[in-house]
Amino acid sequence: MPDRLPLIFIIITLVIDAMGIGIIMPVMPDLIRDVTGSDLAHAAMWGGVLATSFAVMQFLFSPVVGNLSDRFGRRPVLLISMFTMALDYLVMALAGTVWLLLAGRIFGGISSATQSTATAFIADVSKPGEKAKNFGLVSAAFGVGFVLGPVLGGLLAAFGPRAPFVGAAALALANFFFGVLVLPESLRKDLQRPFEWRRANPLGALRQIGRLSGLRTLLVVVFLNQIAFFVYPAVWAYFTREKFDWSPAMVGYSLALFGVSVALVQGGLIRAILPRLGEERTVRLGFTLSIIAFFLIALIPNGWIILAFTPFAALGGIATPALQGIMSRRVADNQQGELQGLLSSVSSVGMILSPLLMTQTFAFFSGSEAPVYLPGAPFLLSMLLMAVCLIVFRATSPSRQGL
Repeated sequence: MPDRLPLIFIIITLVIDAMGIGIIMPVMPDLIRDVTGSDLAHAAMWGGVLATSFAVMQFLFSPVVGNLSDRFGRRPVLLISMFTMALDYLVMALAGTVWLLLAGRIFGGISSATQSTATAFIADVSKPGEKAKNFGLVSAAFGVGFVLGPVLGGLLAAFGPRAPFVGAAALALANFFFGVLVLPESLRKDLQRPFEWRRANPLGALRQIGRLSGLRTLLVVVFLNQIAFFVYPAVWAYFTREKFDWSPAMVGYSLALFGVSVALVQGGLIRAILPRLGEERTVRLGFTLSIIAFFLIALIPNGWIILAFTPFAALGGIATPALQGIMSRRVADNQQGELQGLLSSVSSVGMILSPLLMTQTFAFFSGSEAPVYLPGAPFLLSMLLMAVCLIVFRATSPSRQGL
């Protein structure tokens, strides 16, 4: 297990990254209307642009940041990114135009593209047999951030639509100073490699990593898994409002319960499962549980039953850290940042595509002209995507590829 204080810094960094969208979500409509003077519909349009630009920047720059950490080390990249993030939130707190908000979201996406470097740090300091379960801490940190972001943003919104940005800036700045004090360099000098632009972009990283046996297929599995699992934040509020007539508060509580459940599964339960099942069987079990969960969520008729079912739905999250562990063992020590950067980019594409795909599916099957009224259709789509993940993973079992 990595040393405690550096690990705490890494976990806090990942939590802050995950909070990047959620903490400002409750106030974005009011803030956009404030700076544009427009109605809610126009504000929603700009909100979509801002959210997409954030995800696109993470997709484009995660490999760049990961490759920079392979060249200059994890410590400087993490600290500079955290300080830049604090400045970005301050700029957004003071923004008087929507274009400045857009610029803030663009730079925010770049500065928060540190999951690759943080995960590479964990890979550096973990023993080969412990990487997968330590990667579970990464997923758990994102689960915590997923819960805390909207909750903290909602609480700070009582002080005005700009208060959550100030709070996020203070949190990022405090973590920066904490990192200055406790974070060591985890990448040995002899493992640092030259920075190459042809590898520091999603396509270049894909070509480089894809040369390794079996990894390109596993990247497809990661991509489909991300699209399927992102159905929760993409349509949960619409689905539960339509089917169960839940209030916004109830939607928030249910999302918080899901986030806590994911954090417990990926940060704790995964440590008990991996030693018993191994990485490959854990991935297969996770995919199978997700298939069952998505099917039942789509058809359960009672809101209280689906709320009680939420912890089970989170069990499928065991697949992600196990899959990361398989892929991490396949690349060299001086490619960990590159691999994690590519995985972050793949996840970002999933975050870009999943809301579009899932909301359109929901609208098609719940609108007045729906061929079949089925608000749970997005979850059935996720079930099918997860079934494809399971089939592809089993057909190209890493053990058969020499992993």
